[in-house]
Amino acid sequence: MYLSVEKHKNNLLVQFKGELDHHTTENVREKIDQQYFDQRIKNIILDLRGLTFMDSSGIGLIMGRYRNCIDKSGMVAIVSDNAYVDKMLRMSGLLKIINVYPTIEEAAENL
Repeated sequence: MYLSVEKHKNNLLVQFKGELDHHTTENVREKIDQQYFDQRIKNIILDLRGLTFMDSSGIGLIMGRYRNCIDKSGMVAIVSDNAYVDKMLRMSGLLKIINVYPTIEEAAENL
């Protein structure tokens, strides 16, 4: 799993490449949360376009980051063009509370 976490237009941009599963989520969660709370950012953009696999642990990771943002009056946006990931998000019900955008720029504009 490759993970990039950086500030982008007053949002925390998290880009994933590889597999997001029960083997990787704890390490990923720690890295995201450290940057999120250290930089005192309200919103998170999760770029899932580079994922090749995601299981329920990935859904839990997204839900936890969503809760962190809600607690700080922020929002989460997802960037995805992956049919498999989109299906997982739809089945989990996350699409009812988090918007999905085709590009990082579009997500940043809507937060």
